[in-house]
Amino acid sequence: MFVVLMASSCKKNPGEGGNTPTPPVVESVPLKSIATFPIAVAGSNGSFMTNATSSMILRRDFNGITFENEMKNNALVNSTGGYNFTAADAMVTAAQAANLQIHGHVLAWHSQAQGAYYRSILNAASPGGPNLVQNPGFENGNSNGFDNFSVFNTGNPAGSATITVGSGTDEVRSGNRSMKVINPTAYNTEQWRVQVATDPIPLTVGKQYQVSYWVKAATANGSIRLSTQPSPLYQADQNIGTNWQQVTWLITANEAQTRILFDMGRNSNTYFIDDVSVLELISAGGTSNNYATVDSLLKTTVQEIAGHFKGKVRGWDVINEMFADNPAGAIRNNTNTANAANDDIFVWSEYLGRDFGVKAFNYAAAADPAAKLFINDYNLEFSSAKLDSLIAYVAEIRSRGAKVDGIGTQMHVNINTSKTQIDNHFIKLAATGLLVHVSELDIGVNTSNATSLNFTPALENTQAEMYNYIITSYMRHVPKPQRYGVTIWGLLDNQSWRFGNGADYPLLYNPSGTKKKAYEAVLNALKSGL
Repeated sequence: MFVVLMASSCKKNPGEGGNTPTPPVVESVPLKSIATFPIAVAGSNGSFMTNATSSMILRRDFNGITFENEMKNNALVNSTGGYNFTAADAMVTAAQAANLQIHGHVLAWHSQAQGAYYRSILNAASPGGPNLVQNPGFENGNSNGFDNFSVFNTGNPAGSATITVGSGTDEVRSGNRSMKVINPTAYNTEQWRVQVATDPIPLTVGKQYQVSYWVKAATANGSIRLSTQPSPLYQADQNIGTNWQQVTWLITANEAQTRILFDMGRNSNTYFIDDVSVLELISAGGTSNNYATVDSLLKTTVQEIAGHFKGKVRGWDVINEMFADNPAGAIRNNTNTANAANDDIFVWSEYLGRDFGVKAFNYAAAADPAAKLFINDYNLEFSSAKLDSLIAYVAEIRSRGAKVDGIGTQMHVNINTSKTQIDNHFIKLAATGLLVHVSELDIGVNTSNATSLNFTPALENTQAEMYNYIITSYMRHVPKPQRYGVTIWGLLDNQSWRFGNGADYPLLYNPSGTKKKAYEAVLNALKSGL
């Protein structure tokens, strides 16, 4: 049996915009005039706003719309975290003018997200932890020197330069002492000719550290750099003026113990150095830091988007495709999610675990209390493991206070999908007592994954029969108060994410806008009175 394992809310294929032929005149009953629940369709900016044929059909036959891409994360959030609602707002205005109810899709999904931007925040390391330098302010020592520091070079000949204790407000930045270095000779490129070193500092090979110190010179045109021993690393020469300035240098440790050396031989001057530090760069990637950071990102994202559309949407897919396929029913993480490092993927539950749902639903409820809130996933009619895991998880987070109003079952199915499994999954969903949304229905006829397909009358009949069966099963097994509605995932076959230049024909209308037998099959199911 062919199983749809792709992330199902895929970007549409091109080929829907531009000039289109005059919409055909079709005399038949609109689905919305018969359905006892909202009958909706997925529409993109192209299919709804600029394509005359599909736009007319949508308004004529349906009373609801889900934006195919325009409310997804990377359609609203840019690569630096800013928001742009222009395209979505235009579609909202058009939908409201056409009396179409809007279902929001989606607040938190791992795909079509600004993953690179979110990870840049997580990976932004900052110096932290204890200062690894002993006696960083030069406070300890005698009148001529300092504990935990050693003088390595004093010019040529030795003793030409002097290293002593700085004192007084003009020579000390903080505390009572600083290091004062008087170099009367310019050695040009030989910075090492005047050199003071810390004691060996324990570092972890491969980790990054920020070395920092404050410095000023008695006159303009000072020059200083840092270096390390025993395995040398060199900072670029730093120009030093007469005011205190902080100099920082990032290094990756290449020894388990490393001395930090102050090299001041290039230019003749008097230098004052104070408040030295070596701090490990702590990435927000630590577990506790990541949790808090991602929680904050989730809250901001959900509340910015849901808050912007407050009062304009009937409901939201708060979380989309949280459960993995392998192993089926496992919560997603970076390991069981394909291409998790891609720029457009960010797996929220990698960082928040089972708290993801509680937080996402609570943030959505706070942003738009009147909206119905859904968890949405695919293959629920095929994988009992995924379905059971999702239902159990919904019960768990509701017990923890999350407002979950319903479950969306995408139903990107095929003509040979098991009808028994379809029935059983509706029965299980109905047993939750929650709203049930057939959220992304389409029915493929290409069961062999061929690159092209002849859409024969026999295939069209079989597809129509499956559409009829699914709508009938939904009405038979889901009580009327729990029927949130049915959304067909697209309008014209060539606008479907499954079309693939003629590889599949999964929708209710052919590319010219003519109704297929599937349309009448859905209509007849709605007329059944169930």
